Amino acid sequence: MPDRITLTGLRVFGRHGVFEHEKRDGQEFVVDIVAWLDLAPAAASDDLTQTLHYGELAQLAADIVGGEPYDLIESVAGRIADEVLKDSRLSAVEVTVHKPSAPIPLNFADVAVTVHRGRA
Repeated sequence: MPDRITLTGLRVFGRHGVFEHEKRDGQEFVVDIVAWLDLAPAAASDDLTQTLHYGELAQLAADIVGGEPYDLIESVAGRIADEVLKDSRLSAVEVTVHKPSAPIPLNFADVAVTVHRGRA
């Protein structure tokens, strides 16, 4: 397995859910991303252009979560993964979208969906 860059706990306000009040009122979502790629070129050169810029990674995910509403967090996670994997240096990406305020009438800590996308 190649090297990886991990971004955890990115908190973004979004309007995703199947219920009208979720789209109307919105809520906070939490995103974790793991991107697999060879970091040897960046380590050897100390050059930011040789790696995945994690600030840009965070902004990409934030733009998707804060953008167009989806019914399912599966769709949100899949869209983030597909966009991140457009970087041809990556061999795979894993995205977890947490919905800690999901409308479940029971006591729970978190609901999350994780998608994994890789090169064929």
